[in-house]
Amino acid sequence: MTSNDPRADRDAFTNALIADHRAHGGRITSGPFEGRPVLLLHTVGATSGQPRIAPVVYSRDGDRFVIMASKGGAPTNPAWFANLVAHSEVTVEAEGETFRARAIVAEGAERDRLWNAHVAQHPGFADYEQRTDRVIPAVSLERIEP
Repeated sequence: MTSNDPRADRDAFTNALIADHRAHGGRITSGPFEGRPVLLLHTVGATSGQPRIAPVVYSRDGDRFVIMASKGGAPTNPAWFANLVAHSEVTVEAEGETFRARAIVAEGAERDRLWNAHVAQHPGFADYEQRTDRVIPAVSLERIEP
């Protein structure tokens, strides 16, 4: 899966992760995300208006799914974050089901609570916080009833 174009490598990796997720009812069965809870976040591009899918590690807060816009501690947020800020209605594939949700960016004490709970479940995220000067956004995905 290596080429001279890093975007092609990233796209191939993402496509394989999405296929693995769908083939195994929301479980990842190989690679660096094996055994980790991963959801597929469907957004609409903030500027392009095109549909996008991003695999994202999640935690749970009651009925809500919680994701972090960590981008591995990069200095900028992942593209999916700008997409859901522009279009807060998203589709989520998780735990063998697909549903519509509203993305809500947490702030202040709520953000900190969600972040700490997420890091408790996924300790590697603490490293991401150390790699960047930005506050990593925490997003809750709340199911929209049909």
